[in-house]
Amino acid sequence: MVELTGRTLCQIFREQVRQRAEQVALREKDFGIWQRVTWRQYREQVAHFALGLKYLGFGRGERLAILSENRREWLYAELGVIALGGISVGVYPTSPYPEVQYVVHHAEARFVVCEDQEQTDKILAVWDDLPSLEKIIVVDMKGMRGYPREKIIPFSEVEKYGREMAAAEPGLFDAEVDQGRDTDVCIMIYTSGTTGKPKGAMINHRNIESMSLGSVEAIGATAADAVVSYLPLCHVAEKIFSLFLPLTVGYVVNFAENIATLQSDLREIAPTIFLGVPRIWEKLQSSIVINLKETTAFKRWLYERCQVIGRRRADVRLSGRKPGVGLWLASAVAYGLMFRALQNFIGLRNARFCFSAASKVSPEVLYFFHALGIRVKEGYGMTESSGLSFIHQGEDIRLGTVGRPLSVIEYRIAADGELLKKGEPIFVGYYKNPAATAEVVIDGWLHTGDIAVEDDDGQVRIVDRKKDIIITSGGKNIAPSEIENALKVSPYIKEAIVVGEGKNYLGALIQIDFENMGKWAIDRGITFTNFKNLTAHDAVYQLIEQEVEAVNRQFARVENIRRFILLAKELDHDDDEVTATMKVRRANIYKKFADEICRLYS
Repeated sequence: MVELTGRTLCQIFREQVRQRAEQVALREKDFGIWQRVTWRQYREQVAHFALGLKYLGFGRGERLAILSENRREWLYAELGVIALGGISVGVYPTSPYPEVQYVVHHAEARFVVCEDQEQTDKILAVWDDLPSLEKIIVVDMKGMRGYPREKIIPFSEVEKYGREMAAAEPGLFDAEVDQGRDTDVCIMIYTSGTTGKPKGAMINHRNIESMSLGSVEAIGATAADAVVSYLPLCHVAEKIFSLFLPLTVGYVVNFAENIATLQSDLREIAPTIFLGVPRIWEKLQSSIVINLKETTAFKRWLYERCQVIGRRRADVRLSGRKPGVGLWLASAVAYGLMFRALQNFIGLRNARFCFSAASKVSPEVLYFFHALGIRVKEGYGMTESSGLSFIHQGEDIRLGTVGRPLSVIEYRIAADGELLKKGEPIFVGYYKNPAATAEVVIDGWLHTGDIAVEDDDGQVRIVDRKKDIIITSGGKNIAPSEIENALKVSPYIKEAIVVGEGKNYLGALIQIDFENMGKWAIDRGITFTNFKNLTAHDAVYQLIEQEVEAVNRQFARVENIRRFILLAKELDHDDDEVTATMKVRRANIYKKFADEICRLYS
């Protein structure tokens, strides 16, 4: 069991600075060159921004919103706000302006940090609906010469004010940090809002320290590790690996240029720790599968032979046994001939800890990477428990489960199958919503809304969201996510929504993977002009039909997809069909595609 120190996030940060002053803390690519930031420089940037905010009148307990892609300035702003006893509020940079307006207004943010002109425009479009907002702090002022300066202040100008205050009062920043208490709320994370308006989950320093220490204990993170930061920093999963754990153990955070360059960035960075949401693992798998289909017959034959060896070795290790000499030698040959190159291709050859989280992933996807020698672990957590709660620990990996709880988490499964959690990481509550807080935290137990089962050896498997369980007309309870994840293993299927509540069979709405399906169509001389045009081809439908039939063979007959429809458009965040984290808004989908669903049962 870990022992808490009672320190705040910035007090922990200050200790890392003392220990590692001239060591590299952050790396970010600028014009093709990796720029390095030492821990001392990191502290200076945070201090200058914090004191600049103080100069502008920012006070303890007030809120600052951040609307930006991942970059150094995000961390400077977040830690700067926290150092002053304020609360940081992350906003997804992909959010349309109505969602931005809702979060910034609900949080009553006094200032908002915007990355550039695009994000600033979102705030200006709803300025009159944000009565608490005083200033927009802009990191990149390019193209904003004619913008209203009474509403906008450059990030660099805030830092300049801070440098002047630091020069006048050298101990002022540390004095502010010293005032912090571990029970102070320091971060507010808005839920994805799959079933309604997002809720602001309030998290304090004690929540963060307990979860961080429990995670370090479970995964063995050290100062020698390195991560790539690319998932939105307003999501709790990315905060764990880009903020909480680096401040706890002192490893390096590398900022990817953008999601489009992730694979090339991974090859350059070669991280030792990598967090991927299921869609990232599915994308990495399909990139290997599609590229292999385009290579020579000999290379495909060699890959299949090596895969047989890789699967045998994966089976042995997953069962807790050690490979014999013959299998060990065969694995070494397969690694030299094929797997080393594939690990380099996706940039994970140096990764000692790979992790899938944020939603359920198909065990088949993880098994694919285990066969390549990349031992991906699955974890489970949620915003309301400050992030990670369960994970495969050490060599104890059972695919299809999320492992065991961190030592700081206590759990039990209720009579109806719902997973309940208790412990120091459980959040303070929802901002301005005590009724919602009382619904999920009862007698100290956080009601997760997830149905779970416990294996004989104590590993936990998440079945599905309680509200998403489908009950057919025959009274059969079916977890749609297991079928959906199996469908998404196909490189040609990007999204699948299983339906069938109250019906006598299951149907599905399927969105093709436009990039992979497009390549497949071009190779076969099939002409198309856009997404809708491609889905209308009979050959495309027949290919997806084969993929669906292959998945049906994995499940009981009552869980088979009898009919499906190909969506004529990609599900879009702007159309309120998916959240910023690409989780399907099922209620909205059922309404928007009601006609298509009716056709499945006509």
